[in-house]
Amino acid sequence: MAGDDIKQQIRELLAAHNAVLLAHNYMRDEVQEIADITGDSLALSMEAAKTEADVIVFCGVHFMAESAAILSPEKKVLLPRPDAGCPMADMVTVEELEALKEKHPGVPVVTYVNSSAEIKAHSDICCTSANALKVVRSLKEDELIFVPDRNLGRWVARFVPEKRFVFWEGFCPTHERMTVAAVMQKKSEHPDALFICHPESAPEVSALADHVCSTSGMYDYCRASSAKRFIIGTEAGILYKLRLENPGKEFILASPALICPNMKLTSLEDVLYSLQTMSPVVTVTEEVRVRARQALDRMLAVPRD
Repeated sequence: MAGDDIKQQIRELLAAHNAVLLAHNYMRDEVQEIADITGDSLALSMEAAKTEADVIVFCGVHFMAESAAILSPEKKVLLPRPDAGCPMADMVTVEELEALKEKHPGVPVVTYVNSSAEIKAHSDICCTSANALKVVRSLKEDELIFVPDRNLGRWVARFVPEKRFVFWEGFCPTHERMTVAAVMQKKSEHPDALFICHPESAPEVSALADHVCSTSGMYDYCRASSAKRFIIGTEAGILYKLRLENPGKEFILASPALICPNMKLTSLEDVLYSLQTMSPVVTVTEEVRVRARQALDRMLAVPRD
């Protein structure tokens, strides 16, 4: 079936089921193109919760669909590729986290949203890559446990030397594959380019950056910048919207290794089949949902300014 025919069928089924189609910034270009909303993982779930849709079709990975189910328990959440997981989210289990909490009684757990619903439910507060620093600064305690991304945690810790961090040694394999050597090669090839990277990058890579920010922050930064060339240090899927929004600017991927196999699993055919069968459905038990929602709500209560 031709791509245009698939897209038309998807749009017809979305209307028939009163469904909203979400696509993460790292999805394939053709999936982002047809989505109703594109963006960061938690922002997508928050936007979907505001809609009148009965069904959320989440083109992303499993923990993202769980977040949608946490925030919109009255809606049906579909994940077209249930095998789309997140290795970093899988690097921490409830049992391991609880054992660490026992070693540090009374120390709050700050959990990156790139984690399972169960891990969120066993945390005190969540954070995103965009607000992690503000979340950490909002805590009255001098010590905290940061889960699961050691790189994001260490990036935040640079700005709050007065606090002590217990880091979970998790990481994003895709960002971890971006090396100093690869970045320096691109910088030598394009000396006029600004290097922007995600805080999930290794500390030695982040140290080379002109700006470190979330994917949504990259869109804002590149849109506002007068620079004409950028080296982008995050998953390749972000290039689609960057190029779409900035036709007069050039965007160069910092490393060919910046491709997440899980983010690239979802195809238009998967989306179509999901809408045809109204499956696979992602659910979160009410006990876990309520506790995870508390951690998210505490994050949302942190003043933005």
